[in-house]
Amino acid sequence: MNNLLVKYPAPRFLLASVIILFFCFGWSVSAQTTKDKLNQDRQKLETEIEYTSKLLNQTQKNKETSLRDLQLLNSRIKKREILLNTIGKEINEVNRKIREDQVLINKRSKELKELNEEYARMIYYTYKITKAQNRLLFIFSAKDFNQAYQRLKYYQQYTAYRRKQAERIREAQVALSKQMHALELTRAEKLKLSETESGEKSKLDKEKLLKDRTVQDLSKKEKQLLATLRTNQKALQKLQKEIERILAEEAKARSSDKNRDAGVKAAEMRLSSNFAANKRRLPWPTDQGVVTSTFGEHQHPVLKYVKVNNNGIDIMTGQRAPVKAVFNGVVSKVLSIPNLNMVVMLRHGDYLTVYSNLDEVMVTAGETVVTGQVIGKAYYNADEGKSEINFQIWQAKTIMNPQDWLSNR
Repeated sequence: MNNLLVKYPAPRFLLASVIILFFCFGWSVSAQTTKDKLNQDRQKLETEIEYTSKLLNQTQKNKETSLRDLQLLNSRIKKREILLNTIGKEINEVNRKIREDQVLINKRSKELKELNEEYARMIYYTYKITKAQNRLLFIFSAKDFNQAYQRLKYYQQYTAYRRKQAERIREAQVALSKQMHALELTRAEKLKLSETESGEKSKLDKEKLLKDRTVQDLSKKEKQLLATLRTNQKALQKLQKEIERILAEEAKARSSDKNRDAGVKAAEMRLSSNFAANKRRLPWPTDQGVVTSTFGEHQHPVLKYVKVNNNGIDIMTGQRAPVKAVFNGVVSKVLSIPNLNMVVMLRHGDYLTVYSNLDEVMVTAGETVVTGQVIGKAYYNADEGKSEINFQIWQAKTIMNPQDWLSNR
């Protein structure tokens, strides 16, 4: 009897299957997280491209090609290239999932085959030994009652095990069917992604051709572009001088005020510390927008041998879109500068944020503001069909790159 019990244990591969499934499950959870993140990134990029296209359509209502057309095209091309890279990563993930599904299908098919073979052996064995007379003979030939009882229990356990084996076969068949269905869905997803990738590549090629034509058109307006550039640079230089003058005045006022309240000093230090702690997490000054000019010195997009310098970033946004404070602070100054319209400066302890090219301003000097509070609206240039602000961050006298401080949208 003991030999019979050893002959039909649980399937030999059961423990190995559990271990494999455990690791596959962990791998699948991690892969699903990566896949979900890529899908979110793709949707975000698609939304940004759509918004950039909307702004481009607004500027193109003016039949004359402008520098902002080119900057928006460059932004859209860059985002579409990132989008294509993201789609490529998604396709790689899907291919990996297809390989994983195929491995599981092969494994389950092998398990099902072994279960069926084992069950067939059990049926054959049962046919040989479970005829009524053989069963009774085996039980009644026992030496005593206890052995007869044990042999009877063996038959009951063997019958129950055979039923379990049949249930395992059914479960394995269902699992195999589900895995094959999952594989088909994954293959359909790959096909859809490949079609999307092909469509995006076609759009990118067209946009690059449009960019080349736009550069050619703008190259014919070199004098006009130089004049506009000089005007803009003068306005930004004037803004820089105003900021430096205000910083100097504030520093002088603080140093001369010997009776300055210690509580005020402590509050300013806390505000500075909190502002610094939120680096890379500050909200953007506009709900939506496209960066058309980055921080620092860079090559002019059209004029050869001409470099431009930006103390902040230019953000093109919706017509007269609300402009918001990126952090708690106090309004240090509200002023007007030609070609930059209204300018608002907010003090955050040792830090200063500057919002230029506003139209309607909703705060006054000395007023306390909170993160996300609307301080004004972006100026709308009807001739160019655009609203664009310049945003800067200063720490004492040092100019910072705003994109190092703002969160990822």
